Amino acid sequence: MNLKFLETFIWVARLGSFRLAAQKLFSTQAAVSNRIAALEDELGVRLFERDARGATVTPRGQALLSYAEQVLDSTQALRQAVDAGHPGRVRVGVMESVIHTWLGPFIQRIDALRPGLELDLQADTARNLAEQLRRGQLDLILQTDPLPDEGLRNAHLASYPTAWLARTDSAHQADSLAELASQRLITFSRHSRPHQDLLGLLHAHDLRAPRLCCINSVAAMERLLAEDFGIAALPPALVNAALASGTLQCLDVQPAPADLEMFASWRAGVGLETVESLVALAREAAAEHARDLPQGQVHLR
Repeated sequence: MNLKFLETFIWVARLGSFRLAAQKLFSTQAAVSNRIAALEDELGVRLFERDARGATVTPRGQALLSYAEQVLDSTQALRQAVDAGHPGRVRVGVMESVIHTWLGPFIQRIDALRPGLELDLQADTARNLAEQLRRGQLDLILQTDPLPDEGLRNAHLASYPTAWLARTDSAHQADSLAELASQRLITFSRHSRPHQDLLGLLHAHDLRAPRLCCINSVAAMERLLAEDFGIAALPPALVNAALASGTLQCLDVQPAPADLEMFASWRAGVGLETVESLVALAREAAAEHARDLPQGQVHLR
């Protein structure tokens, strides 16, 4: 039995799409269809029902799926035993907040413990990263939300308390949430978790922010604060140097915005041991970064 055909079967089942499986396997949709057809002929069963929405595993296919995964798992273990130094390739997506906190220690750990591993790194918004993970275009993402999708796993990495930040000599001042809402407010990209949390906080107090600016770059947010553009809902941990130098200040306005959470999310299944080892390294890197921050700027579970 062709192991490539089994691997193709597994990924079509995981992603629910011949097209997405082809992208994941760096192949063509026609090649994926041919492999599945050949495997169905060899096994004498229909593995998928195809419709406009994609591919759904048949009951017979579902019964065979666990056996196919066991075969692939055993093959992976055999390859690792034969060539323990084979580096492999992992596609990792990170939101920018990770870049401004513990991405450096994370990469250092990978270089030290998994030398030669090809790390394909991509930075994007949490929403886009989640969609690419679902499509099989990324193997691991580090972002703000646990993903409830079947077949995906999540691990909480860190929680960063958020504060109202402004330039130290800012013309934008506020002593209450109502006064703050009348100012120009800066938050993360539209529809992100921090953006939604901020809208929820204001709505809970019957407030709205007519001048709400959504920015997808922490560096840009810090620059806008330094130029006294407005007040930002931002974790102090992301701009700790500016706070320490006195350029920025935390405003004493309550309630504070919701914490910024960081999660690792990846696809469950066999043959993904390397990805899971990176999750452990991400947790270590987040913990190392937390030790270097002032008390209260980060919480670990």
